[in-house]
Amino acid sequence: NEKARWALDYKGLEHRRLNYLPGPHMRPIRKLSGQTKTPVLRIGNDVIPGSADIIDRLEQIAPSPALYPQDPAERAAALELQDEFDRKLGPSTRLALFSEMLDEGAYFCRMFTDGKGLPVRLAYRAAYPMAKGLIKKGNGLTGQDAVDRAFKTLADMLDEIAEMSEATGFLVGEQFSVADLTAAALLAPAINPPNCAMTRPEPMPGCVEDFIARWAGHPAAAWVKEIY
Repeated sequence: NEKARWALDYKGLEHRRLNYLPGPHMRPIRKLSGQTKTPVLRIGNDVIPGSADIIDRLEQIAPSPALYPQDPAERAAALELQDEFDRKLGPSTRLALFSEMLDEGAYFCRMFTDGKGLPVRLAYRAAYPMAKGLIKKGNGLTGQDAVDRAFKTLADMLDEIAEMSEATGFLVGEQFSVADLTAAALLAPAINPPNCAMTRPEPMPGCVEDFIARWAGHPAAAWVKEIY
């Protein structure tokens, strides 16, 4: 979701965002798009699910500022990195974070109901025990082995991103591209950068503070904050 939001803002496209609650989001999103994952972009009668397809459409309707490099080889490399990050980095970051905070029901509900009215906040908090199971299932939280794999993937990809960005400050070539946007947006839940729709509300429970502190000293964390 943050990846699509950033792409829309980067291109200066006016839009309206609707924030759905995890778990209850499934029915309206399925009705809208035929599947249950967000983000989904609607332009008139066109419905585009998935951040990669959303960015591809945005590149067509608003090619400047570009997120796809002009050089064919660099463009292919940026799109390949986007795909890898979408498949590995995003799910691993979410799974790792949720494994730490799903037992903090009050904070989880506060994070995702921010800006909602009191009746919605109270109803979601009451329904959270049921929603929690859907959230675990939807994010692959099937046991400790899955959690361990997620933490390892996150750590490995932080190392890769730090190495790739060391020379120029960017992951592909010498300018900001879809690869940088994807990596930084998908790492936002772990890094908690400023000026981000994914910034954690304060005060944070100790488990969330510890999760963010775990990566805070990594060179890739500094890179994410600089990119933002």
